[in-house]
Amino acid sequence: MRRSPLLTTPPYEIEAALRRLGSDLRTARLRRNVTLVATAERLGVSREVIADAERGKPSTSVAVYVGLLWSYALIDRLGALADPATDEEGLRLASLTGRRNARASQALDDDF
Repeated sequence: MRRSPLLTTPPYEIEAALRRLGSDLRTARLRRNVTLVATAERLGVSREVIADAERGKPSTSVAVYVGLLWSYALIDRLGALADPATDEEGLRLASLTGRRNARASQALDDDF
């Protein structure tokens, strides 16, 4: 099975964001004076998985990143990540089209 290009060669913006997130999570762990092993045990994963997340490895599960946020009491910030109320481009586009869902509307067929 082929791996997704998103996991093997992600766009620069994605790679940079994951590296930054990983670095920030590492800083949070070190400031709390918590070891990789202790964090891994708390989340029920291996030490290597935590190290991969701290390096920003794209194939690391989003659940690991969210688990790390929870572990460091930073999970409350996750709720604002894709908040529709602060999505300026989405709000602008919605006001132009007035649509509430992504499905294209279809004309009714009354041919019985």
